[in-house]
Amino acid sequence: MKNWLPYLLGTALLGGPAIAHAQQVPADVTRVVPSSQSQVQLSYSPVVKQTAPAVVNVFTSRTVKTRARSSFFDQMFGMQRAPRDRVESSLGSGVIVRSNGIIVTNAHVVKGADELKVVLSDRREFEAKVVAQDEETDLAILRIDTEGELMPTLRVGADSEPEIGDIVLAIGNPFGVGQTVTSGIISALGRTNVSDISSAIQTDAAVNPGNSGGALVNLNGELIGVNTAIFSRSGGSNGIGFAIPSELVERAIDSALSEGRIVRPWIGARTNGVDATMAAALGLDRARGAVINEILKGGPADKAGLDKGDVILSVAGADINDDSGLRFKLATLRRNETTSIDYVRDGKTRTTNVRVDTPQETPKRDERDLEGVHPFNGAVIVNMSPALGEELGFDPYLTGVMVLKVRRGSAANYNRLRPGDLILEVNDSPITSTRQLESILFSESVDAVWDVQVDRDGRIGVLPIRYLPPQE
Repeated sequence: MKNWLPYLLGTALLGGPAIAHAQQVPADVTRVVPSSQSQVQLSYSPVVKQTAPAVVNVFTSRTVKTRARSSFFDQMFGMQRAPRDRVESSLGSGVIVRSNGIIVTNAHVVKGADELKVVLSDRREFEAKVVAQDEETDLAILRIDTEGELMPTLRVGADSEPEIGDIVLAIGNPFGVGQTVTSGIISALGRTNVSDISSAIQTDAAVNPGNSGGALVNLNGELIGVNTAIFSRSGGSNGIGFAIPSELVERAIDSALSEGRIVRPWIGARTNGVDATMAAALGLDRARGAVINEILKGGPADKAGLDKGDVILSVAGADINDDSGLRFKLATLRRNETTSIDYVRDGKTRTTNVRVDTPQETPKRDERDLEGVHPFNGAVIVNMSPALGEELGFDPYLTGVMVLKVRRGSAANYNRLRPGDLILEVNDSPITSTRQLESILFSESVDAVWDVQVDRDGRIGVLPIRYLPPQE
């Protein structure tokens, strides 16, 4: 009866012919309008009873400081009121994916939270801790202490690939009103304009604020996605919601539990999507694939023989439509996994095997807190690397020495150095490492005006600076 449910529900509830997987509807069955009261009364209730207990509410709170408004008398006597602490609360949803209390939700739901509370469908409450989170994929993994009790779970992934037109249910806590179930269909697959790393499922099941992190399930009760966003000018549901596919969710769970962080493998190649004009120039039949415009020396792509100008068409047999789709597919792989890549070079399609890896900390960051009689006093510098770039949210292809922090009131602060500045040259000497920069600082005259070439947000300029004693 389980395999008939999607078909019967489709015919009974949609009032006409149903579209279902070939595996679920025998070929000799004639699609008909419901002809009996028992067929009309069919519902999604069995699926909801099976899945809803594993969907939880996630409540977060964080303390923020707000500047108190000064009154007229405060301003008259030069008084300034102390900042006040204000507690901000927000809500979202989550899905229990392991019976020992492992929960998946959205990273934006738990971002900056001081306290996390999870409320089950039976209204029991648990304190939760973040195991790992990743803003790029918008996924976070939480853990609650079940004291040995086995929790209801949802199976991540489905036996068959989701298809456009499949009936789905969205379960979550919209607007904080309590657990809610909405129904719809899969409107589209592989949406890559939702985030930088995405191949999102689009659905017309009503998704509203508070549904974030909730479950998108099929009629077999399998988790096929985690609701993440809505597309709406009003902030409410307009029939366009998005979910992170279970393929990426499952990989994030595995890496969080095994490594304590959500790992996103890469091949060390910067790519761009191919538009129609570029496709014609490259000899492609249509706009597809991701063209390589930069290769990390010694990275996985470099070792596999890929080069600038190559157009990646598929990874592990999955078609690549643009660079966002490429990053999504790589993120679903395991670190050190070898995969096949089809690409075009000089109009010919070729294949190579690439061993994907995570961005490496090469060179070592060698963080240094600069102190002494020189213009950089009070600055903390590091060697940039792909791993550090990913960690800090900077371009992982940046190289050189970066200013990580600047202490207030220091010489570096007065010389207008800022966190994120890349130090390219000091007095015409190219800077290659933190050790070299520190050595140069102590070899120059204190009284001299120093010319420091800085890359700030992609713009290169020269700062004429000199040592200024910190003011008390």
